Amino acid sequence: MKKLIRLMPILCSLFFLTSCNTKNKEVVEIAKKEEKPNIIFVLTDDQRWDALGFSGNSIIKTPNMDSLANSGVYFKNAFVTTPICAASRATILTGLYERTHDFNFGKPSVNSKYMMDSYPRLLKKAGYRTGHVGKFGIRVNRGIEDSLYSSITKTRYPYLKKIDGKEVHLADINGNHAIDFIKEEKGKPFCLSLSFWSPHADDGSEEQYFWPKYMDSLYVNNEIPTPATADPAFFEALPDFMKHSMNRKRWYWRYDTPEKRQKMVKGYYKMISTVDSVIGRIRATLKEEGLADNTVIIFMGDNGYYLGERGFAGKWLMHEQSLRIPMMIYDPREPEENRGKTFEDMVLNLDIAPTILDLAGVDVPSSYQGKSLTSFSTNHTEKWRASAFFEHQREGESLLPKTECFRDDTWKFIRYEATPDFIELYNLKDDFNEVNNLAFNPKYKDLVALYSKKCDSSVVELMSKRVKK
Repeated sequence: MKKLIRLMPILCSLFFLTSCNTKNKEVVEIAKKEEKPNIIFVLTDDQRWDALGFSGNSIIKTPNMDSLANSGVYFKNAFVTTPICAASRATILTGLYERTHDFNFGKPSVNSKYMMDSYPRLLKKAGYRTGHVGKFGIRVNRGIEDSLYSSITKTRYPYLKKIDGKEVHLADINGNHAIDFIKEEKGKPFCLSLSFWSPHADDGSEEQYFWPKYMDSLYVNNEIPTPATADPAFFEALPDFMKHSMNRKRWYWRYDTPEKRQKMVKGYYKMISTVDSVIGRIRATLKEEGLADNTVIIFMGDNGYYLGERGFAGKWLMHEQSLRIPMMIYDPREPEENRGKTFEDMVLNLDIAPTILDLAGVDVPSSYQGKSLTSFSTNHTEKWRASAFFEHQREGESLLPKTECFRDDTWKFIRYEATPDFIELYNLKDDFNEVNNLAFNPKYKDLVALYSKKCDSSVVELMSKRVKK
């Protein structure tokens, strides 16, 4: 008892110190949250959801992307509403569907009214230093770019360039520009949109995929598995318009022999691994500059990609390989218990603009058709979307059929504007690879009618939100 009495002052001091440390930690966390974060939004081109180690792909090497997913918030079911770069990038900037912003290849510039509410412009108005590096990918009216960005550095093909007598890959060039932007000005929050061309194929080249020499040894000893739906019998059963689509045309460029497919997919993976190495350099720079603890990194792909499934290459159509993308948010300000989470909820490229504005404490326009994803980092209890509409409406290209789709967590319905007699219906829980088309089974007649109406109502609603040019 006497020993306990003698220890009481020490125990009280320890309790006081522990209490103070806990309170101090809470104060630090609150202070971190109140400080405007830097935001880096990383966008890759044609990276499908499973071209990522964290997704379960045991071949591809993406340690830096995996680290972002493992120490942030990873979205297992992330999709683009239009699987083509031009429309998807316009959606990312404006928070609007293609049917509303009305931009794709072959269309006039994005309506300036939409660009006035784009996330970089609103951030710039709020005092952020905004930058863009890499592929821009959309057309805007004169003067709009200056209203969006404090600085913009556009790049383009070829992938391999000679700089000061040395061969440098375009992904590394983009990385160098990004690092320069990060180092440029201190004391002001920034938002950098870093848009890689990789792993998009160089369509005009027979080789298609290009990578730096330091990636040469990757995947040499790997064997790329063949998708089940790459069976020629599967392709032969498809409707005639699909057999003559751009998806099939580009299949001949990349996958028409087993040897070519091995080479092309490995090249595609090497280009993704190159981007991954650049992300590692950028994160090292943030640490060196003392910015790592207050810089949120958002990562995603602009659309999915067929790697021979269904006898296809490219994207554009509404199957999972074309629509699904990798997406994660790494926020170092969040406590450990809020990080390292994977969510099954359906999230969309529509959600990027409201998320970035929400992170910056900037009001989200009511016109946005997406929702902020910031709640996933805390106690995500709100009711989230259980279904979504998807579309591809490119004008003037007969090899790319205009397509509409409605998807929920069980069913996917697909229809084609120019070929209304052919429709698709899949039970995704039983048939993830979309092999068994149930649309013409009388048992599912009512379901087909229901999802057709859902597409109809989605189109009417999205068109009603379009402003006049």
